[in-house]
Amino acid sequence: MLHIKALEEGLEVFKALGSEIRIEIIKILLENQDMNMNELASRLKITNGALTSHIKKLEDSGIITVTSESAGHGNQKKCAVALDKILIEVNSREEEKNIYDTDLKVGHFAGYEVYPTCGMATSSALIGAVDDTRYFAHPDRYNAEILWFTRGYVEYIIPNFIPSGNKIDQISISLELGSEAPGVNDNWPSDISFYLNGVLLGKWTSPGDFGDVRGLFTPDWWYPNWNQYGMLKLLVVNGKGTFIDGLKISNVDIRQLHLDYKSTLRLRLAVDEDSAHVGGLTIFGKSFGNYNQDINVKMNYSGIEE
Repeated sequence: MLHIKALEEGLEVFKALGSEIRIEIIKILLENQDMNMNELASRLKITNGALTSHIKKLEDSGIITVTSESAGHGNQKKCAVALDKILIEVNSREEEKNIYDTDLKVGHFAGYEVYPTCGMATSSALIGAVDDTRYFAHPDRYNAEILWFTRGYVEYIIPNFIPSGNKIDQISISLELGSEAPGVNDNWPSDISFYLNGVLLGKWTSPGDFGDVRGLFTPDWWYPNWNQYGMLKLLVVNGKGTFIDGLKISNVDIRQLHLDYKSTLRLRLAVDEDSAHVGGLTIFGKSFGNYNQDINVKMNYSGIEE
C-alpha cells in the first residue's frame, strides 16, 4: 500500500503512470507475478534499451522492484509489482492558526473497564490472549493499533499544550470506530457514548462490525473473520453544542466544560450497559481499518478575556 497524503508527494508516481506502455508493463507483471527484462521487451515488442528507461521510472516511484538473479548466461534482472494499492488524498488541508493538533495511539489509554469479547493487537501480533481482560494492563498495550470490547470503557488523557493564557473554543476528534460482534456482523448496532471530563457529550450508534472485505490498512496476518474496518467519525464540541459528522447529538457546548490551558482533558469512549444497543466497540489505529490515522484531536483556542 502506498499512501499519498498530498498531491505534491505523488508527482513521481503520477509521472510514472502517465504512459500507456508503463501501464501495460504493470498489467503484464500482475498477470505473470514477475518477468525478466528480455521477456518483457519481447512481449512489448520494444528494444531492451527502450524498456530500461520505462522500468527505471516505475522503480524510482516505488511501483515495481527490480532484482538480479544468476542464470546460465549471467545475471538477469527480474521485475515485479511492489504495490497492491495506491491511496491518494486529494483534499489537502492548509495549516490553520490557533489550532493545537495531536494524535493518541489506540493503546495509550489511561484507564479502562472492559468485558469480553475483548482484546488488543499490535500491527504484527495479538497482545496476550483474547477475552482475557488482564492484558489491558500489559505494558505491550502501548503498541496496540486496535482494541475491542463488548461493554465498558477506555479513557484517554488528551495532551493539552495550547499556549498559556488561552481557552479552548472547539475540540474536534476524528477516529475510526465500529461495533464488536462475535466474529463479524454488518448488522450489529451499538450505542457508543462519548464523555469529556465525566460529562456525557452524546451517543452515536454504530451500525455494525464490518468484515465483508479486508481493511485497506489491516495487516495480512489478521484473521479474515475478525473486525476488518470501521467508520471514520468526527466528533466536534463547540459553542453551539456537540456534533457527529455535522449532525447535532446534544446541547452540551464547550463553554459548559470551562476548558483552558491548565485543563486536564479526559476522553472516555464507552458502551454503557444500560444502552439500548450494547453491541461493543472496536477502535482502529493506523495499521488497521480503512484510514491511516490514530485518534486525532484538534483544539481551537483563543485568548482568555480579562
